Amino acid sequence: MKTFRRLEDFPAELRGGVLSVGKFDGLHRGHAEILARLTETARRRNAPSVVFTFDPPPALALRPDAPCPLLCDVERKIALFERFDLDALVLFPTTQAFLSRSATEFIAETVVGVFGATGLVEGEDFRFGRGQEADGAALSALCAQFGLTLEIAPSVLLDGDGEPISSSSIRAAVSRGDVSDAARALGRPFRLSGVVETGDRRGRTLGFPTANVAVPTSTVVPAPGLYAAKATLPDGRVFASAVNVGGNPTFGVSTFKIEAHLLDFCGDLYGQTLTLDFLRRLRDVVPFPTKDALLAQIAADVAETRRVCAATPEDAVR
Repeated sequence: MKTFRRLEDFPAELRGGVLSVGKFDGLHRGHAEILARLTETARRRNAPSVVFTFDPPPALALRPDAPCPLLCDVERKIALFERFDLDALVLFPTTQAFLSRSATEFIAETVVGVFGATGLVEGEDFRFGRGQEADGAALSALCAQFGLTLEIAPSVLLDGDGEPISSSSIRAAVSRGDVSDAARALGRPFRLSGVVETGDRRGRTLGFPTANVAVPTSTVVPAPGLYAAKATLPDGRVFASAVNVGGNPTFGVSTFKIEAHLLDFCGDLYGQTLTLDFLRRLRDVVPFPTKDALLAQIAADVAETRRVCAATPEDAVR
């Protein structure tokens, strides 16, 4: 997969392909269906498969003072795209001027003019053009006008009979702490990464040392709670991890933190990037009447974390 960040760099040999346009935040199971159809159609035509997406996302370009948190950062997004048999990925540096184009201008100038696309593959909820003015019916009419084929991938339902999977519904699930629902929609656990910072070292004194992970500013963060997760170190080692998100009310600490206790790990993680894959929410963050009561609950949390992680297939975290 070749990656481009400027339209003027898109090569002539990749023109004439099948194109999919979208934000693709999180690359969930619905996105996977679109990309599978894209690559299948492109192979059948012996044509390039191309994805056109955005960095920064359109919402940030339109509302820089009120950004919508993402499901993953751009580096993770590229890594996820690599799993599909794509020929090209275009990460367009979104501007308000570009987003102000009409639907017709976008098809004529970008889809046909830049990419020379012969076909489009999109999802059922795809909208585009100035103010998202054009829906599926308008897209179908424009494709007919410009001689493009159009394939609409059906929505993927959660658990086969629930609501259609969408990035917004997954963000909502993570925000309320329902990482199990988020994982079913994503097709993998929700992932969060951050650099390990110096904390108050209280966990060491309790016999459960924790890594204080920097709170991401651009991606969604799970609601306060105690979670079972798998932690991946930069060297690739994976450890079961009990993760506290939120404060520590037993000790009067209200500061929002992400503190991960890596089971069976011994070493120094300061300054390293820790990746956390959230498997299950175990309980609320609540104050305990005594230190002994807190220690008993932590021991139970660690035992439950070990059980959850042991029951999670190795290839589920990827």
